[in-house]
Amino acid sequence: MSAGTAPGAPRAVVGGWATPRALCVLAPNPSPMTLDGTNTWIVAEPDSELAVVVDPGPLDEGHLAAVVAAAEQAGKRVALTLLTHGHPDHAEGAARFAELTGTAVRALDPALRLGDEGLAEGDTVTTGGLELRVVATPGHTSDSLSFLLPADAAVLTGDTVLGRGTTMVAYPDGRLGDYLDSLRRLQALTVAGEADTVLPGHGPVLGDARGAVEFYLAHRAHRLAQVETAVEAGLRTPADVVARVYADVDPLLWPAAELSVRAQLDYLREHGLIEQP
Repeated sequence: MSAGTAPGAPRAVVGGWATPRALCVLAPNPSPMTLDGTNTWIVAEPDSELAVVVDPGPLDEGHLAAVVAAAEQAGKRVALTLLTHGHPDHAEGAARFAELTGTAVRALDPALRLGDEGLAEGDTVTTGGLELRVVATPGHTSDSLSFLLPADAAVLTGDTVLGRGTTMVAYPDGRLGDYLDSLRRLQALTVAGEADTVLPGHGPVLGDARGAVEFYLAHRAHRLAQVETAVEAGLRTPADVVARVYADVDPLLWPAAELSVRAQLDYLREHGLIEQP
């Protein structure tokens, strides 16, 4: 993550119903990296008894039980678990949650799956009349996925787009070129009117998906130019570049910023813009 506030009419409540089909249960794991905590999403058709849970969150028995209870209070039974990516704050509790609910776990990374089915770009997940379209959004991590909820014109973005601030590129697994392509893929959905609302993995819901994604693209271009300028000024180590370019960011986030800087340096080298080894 890095400093900066994305536009998009953020809704202050990070728990509760965000759309007619999406209910957020906030995990009790706030930190500089996770903002208010991880958003676990319960998604279901209003008239269906079946629900899908996206990102059960950390291995916290109280939180996992709270997700099951929230579904039951809404008159739903959890029938499937999906993962946006494998970072522990999103996926560590998935195996235990699968035990509690008797569900399969579907993810891009085979190591995270419980059951026979994975997930891939272009897949459509249907449960109890609910439709979720899988959108590959690598960059934050190589296995990052987003889920388009067409009926609500909303997209669950995991850590690809956050409800507050910006995310990191977790280099070397995450790659900046992939991340920029993923943002453009999300941008195309917003331009087409397919995604008006961002349901993020952390932070509040964003009511202007297009504005949020375009802010992210502009922010990345700005940071990339800053890194290139820092290298041209003679800075050689990622730590030195972080101290110059991310001086406006809480130092607690500098280790994450250094991963993004390494991704930016690699991108600049790949495109012949710097010659730093």
